[in-house]
Amino acid sequence: MAPTLVSAAVGALLAAALLGDAFDRRAVAVVVAAVLPGLDAAASLAVPGATNALLHAVWTPLLAGGLLYWDGELRSASALRERGGPRAVRVAWVALASFVVAGVGAALFAGEGAALLYPLEDARYLVRGRLVFSTQEGVVQTFLTPGATGAGILPIERVGGAVADPVSSWINPDGRPGFDPGADREFRFVEAGWQLVVVAAAAATLAVRFRFRGEGAGVSR
Repeated sequence: MAPTLVSAAVGALLAAALLGDAFDRRAVAVVVAAVLPGLDAAASLAVPGATNALLHAVWTPLLAGGLLYWDGELRSASALRERGGPRAVRVAWVALASFVVAGVGAALFAGEGAALLYPLEDARYLVRGRLVFSTQEGVVQTFLTPGATGAGILPIERVGGAVADPVSSWINPDGRPGFDPGADREFRFVEAGWQLVVVAAAAATLAVRFRFRGEGAGVSR
């Protein structure tokens, strides 16, 4: 699973890009806190195979997205809009995007895989692909392959079982139920140079956004 700091940085970048006029410290905190899928590592202490599964499955974002759409588009009066105005609706949708992209996507595209159908299926899936330009072959990409045999339109492959091959984490190193106080635990902040770049870019982006927002508020006064 991707380091929590890296997932939070991706969530912060989404907040800076998508919040628009709703951008403030509280909204950013909500969007970054929406990187909740990593918390299923704690549940793995009691629930077999929960890491990269319990909150990484498709059910939570589908339910949350369905409720937001129902409340905002199908109901005669939106409870969320009445409580917090259009700003609350925007923050909620951006938080859901953060959950899906920075939380689930980090495991599905760049981690140990996500158990998308847990608990109905004991399987973790990972998407592998590439996009390159070759002077001899032209553009070569393997992310979208319509009509191809095998993986299909997305190069998604099974990389293990949620229960059979549990993912390790700092809170539960072996990924199996039970707490071992003597186990070696490592809290991973960043594991590669590109991850450090993402974290630094997120910090710099937020700093600039908050600075310009503060200057704009000063002018409006």
